[in-house]
Amino acid sequence: MEFLSVLPWAACPLNANRTGPLEECERATPTQYFFYRETLNISPSIEENGGIHTGQALCFLLAWVITYLFIVRGVKSTGKVVYFTATFPYVVLFIYLIRGFTLHGAINGIKYMFTPKMEELANPTTWINAATQIFFSLGLGFGSLIAFASYNQYHNNFERQAIIVSLINSGTSIFSSVVTFAIYGFKATVNYENCLERTRILLLNTFSLSEDSITIDNVFERIVELNTTYPEQFAELNGKLEDCNLESELSTAVEGTGLAFIVYSEAIKNMPLSQLWSVLYFIMLLLLGMGSMLGNITAIITPLRDFKVLSCISNEVFNGIVCFICLLLGLGFTTTSGNYWFTMFNDYGATFSLLFIVLIEVITVSYIYGIKRFEKDIEDMLGHRPNWYWKIMWAGVSPLLLIGLFLFYIINYIQGGTPTYQAWNKDLGKSEQMEYPVFGQAFIGLLLVSSVSCVPLTALYVFCQRRKHAQRHMQQHTVNTVAA
Repeated sequence: MEFLSVLPWAACPLNANRTGPLEECERATPTQYFFYRETLNISPSIEENGGIHTGQALCFLLAWVITYLFIVRGVKSTGKVVYFTATFPYVVLFIYLIRGFTLHGAINGIKYMFTPKMEELANPTTWINAATQIFFSLGLGFGSLIAFASYNQYHNNFERQAIIVSLINSGTSIFSSVVTFAIYGFKATVNYENCLERTRILLLNTFSLSEDSITIDNVFERIVELNTTYPEQFAELNGKLEDCNLESELSTAVEGTGLAFIVYSEAIKNMPLSQLWSVLYFIMLLLLGMGSMLGNITAIITPLRDFKVLSCISNEVFNGIVCFICLLLGLGFTTTSGNYWFTMFNDYGATFSLLFIVLIEVITVSYIYGIKRFEKDIEDMLGHRPNWYWKIMWAGVSPLLLIGLFLFYIINYIQGGTPTYQAWNKDLGKSEQMEYPVFGQAFIGLLLVSSVSCVPLTALYVFCQRRKHAQRHMQQHTVNTVAA
C-alpha cells in the first residue's frame, strides 16, 4: 500500500454519500483513523469482541511462516539469518538519521531529548520503564541469551562479548533515540506551525486584516495587540482560538504501537518521497520483529530439545510444531479487541516477571550457588578470575537496584487503584481511559502470578524430589543396618 500515489493514512476516506470525509476521521486524524479503524478495526472496549480480523490473522500467519523458515534447521540457519536481521535496521536507521537531520524542526526534537526533566527522573516509574527496556533490548530474563550461549565453545571469551554487547546496546538506544526525536521534532514543529497558521487565518478573517499583516512569526504579538485594541471583538473568539505551544506538542508522550504506527507514520506522510520512507520504515519494523522472535523462539526450543522424549524428533518437524502452537496462542490478539489484550500482556505480563526472574537469577548465582564457586567456573573457562567490579555488581549493586525497582513496582501497582487501558472512542475520535472489567482484572492477577510461578513451583518440585530421595536413602541404610 506504500507504493500508492497517496499514502492510505494521509487523507480521510469519503463518507457513504461521498459528499465529504468521514466524521470520525475528521474528529481524529487520518493516521489515527487508519490505524484504529482500518488496520485494527478496533472494538469500543475490551468487553466487545467482533471476531478475528482476517487481514491481521493473515499477516500474523505470514509472520510465523517466515519465522519457521528462519529456524527450520535449528541454530545453524538462525545464526545466518540474524546477521541480516540485526544489521539491516542499522542501515535504515542511518538513512533516517541523515534524512531526519535535514527535516524542518528536527533540532527542536533533539533539544527536547537532551533536556533533563527532574520531575521525571525523580519518578520511580521512569526507572522501572528504563530497566524493563534494558531487559527487553538485551534479552535478559527471557532465556534467549542462555540458549544462544549454550552453543558457544567452552573457553569462549564471554566477558569481552558481554562488555561489547552492553556498549552496542546502549549506543543503539541513544542512536535510535536521536533518530526518533529528530523525526518527532519535525512532526511537532509541523503541527505547531499548522496551529499558528489556523490562528493567523482566524485573526485575519475576524478582524478583516490584510494578508501580510500577520505572519506565523508574529502571531502571538498580534494576539496581544488585537486583544488590547479590540477587546469586545476579541472576546468573541473564546473557544475558537487554539493554544499553540511547541513544548506541549513535544511533550505529548507516546510509546509502543502509538509511537511505531501513529507518530512515525504521521511524520512520514509529511516527508517528500513519503512512499520510499514508509517502505524502508516498515521493512525495518518487520526485521526487528523477526530478530526478536528468533531469540525468543530459540529460548523455547533449546531447553525443550534437552528432553529425551523430544530429542528424537527432527528439527523441521519439532520447530514447526512449536511455531504452530505459538500461532494458535496468538490468534486471540488478531480479534477486534485483541489490541487491548495485547496491551494487557505488554503492561502486566512482562515487566513484573522480568524484574522478578532477573532478581532471582542474580541472588541465586551470588548467594545460593556462591560468588566463589562462580569465580572458579569463570577462571576455568577464561583463565583468570573476574575483577572486583564484577563482584561488587553481582553481590551488591544489582540485587539492591532490582529489589528497589521490584518494590516500587508493587507499591505503584497497589496505589494505582483499578487498572486502566486506553480504548478507542469513535464518537470522540480519540482514545479515552477506561477501567478493566472484573474478568480483565482477574486475568491481570493470573498473568502476574503465572509469569513468576515457575520459580516457586520448580523450587517445590526439587525440594520434594530431594526429600523423597533422602527418605529412600534412609530406608536403604536402615535395611542394610538390620541385615548386618
